[in-house]
Amino acid sequence: MPTPNPIRVRSVWISDVHLGFKGCQANALLDFLHSVETDYLFLVGDIVDFWSIKKAPYWPQEHTNVIRSILGKAKHETKVIYIPGNHDEQMRDCVGHKFGNLEIHRNYVHTTVDGKKLLIMHGDEFDVIVKNSRWLANLGSWAYETLLSLNHVVNRFRKLFNCSYWSLAAYLKHKVKNAVSYIGSFEDALAHFAREKEVDGVVCGHIHHAEIRDIDGILYCNDGDWVESCSAMFEHADGRLELVHWAKQYERNLMRDRKLLEAPDKQPKPGQKAA
Repeated sequence: MPTPNPIRVRSVWISDVHLGFKGCQANALLDFLHSVETDYLFLVGDIVDFWSIKKAPYWPQEHTNVIRSILGKAKHETKVIYIPGNHDEQMRDCVGHKFGNLEIHRNYVHTTVDGKKLLIMHGDEFDVIVKNSRWLANLGSWAYETLLSLNHVVNRFRKLFNCSYWSLAAYLKHKVKNAVSYIGSFEDALAHFAREKEVDGVVCGHIHHAEIRDIDGILYCNDGDWVESCSAMFEHADGRLELVHWAKQYERNLMRDRKLLEAPDKQPKPGQKAA
């Protein structure tokens, strides 16, 4: 259903969508894409999960609809920059290619309207496990998928009690000491690399942990994911950066659409008095 008042921003960053994986929140992402108009759309890796597709082929219509929505934006003057990650690393063979308004890059430097230079990269290059031990990365991927399956069960029960979406995986990630340490090390490594490249900040994905913070004078930004947090990052017309968590907005939009669909049934029929 068309969005009555789309959000207008200069740039949008999304990553870690994992199309082809059962845990992908494709309908929430579709609602987000339909709700936003932007000059630049940055796809910061792991848009398609080829790892998951290879293990257990899965591709419902909603996942095709996400691709169509992105291509539709490119067709209507949005510049789409795609930076493949480790789960869609096959697309790195296409780096340097342009398809109309869609470009594929290994990394990219974006200048905000207020002059900040932001290095955009997926970030798997700074994940020691992915870089040095593929079998361990696959084991971690399996464990993560299992946790997300539990997450699905938890949220089915929460819906029975009209509770909003809640991420078990994200909760545990914040509570487990090793996970917190890993996230901190990852963020520090990206900030150090950005300083070496003489840019003002870095935008990445990969670790499914949305964040905007200053690390010793370097702006570190992670746009999150569309498996756990349903998050993205905006650049507004004045250059201001903002993290957006869409899960609750998606639920509100679903309720709005249901009411609009039910409204005609509540209207009195010809010759019938209003209640």
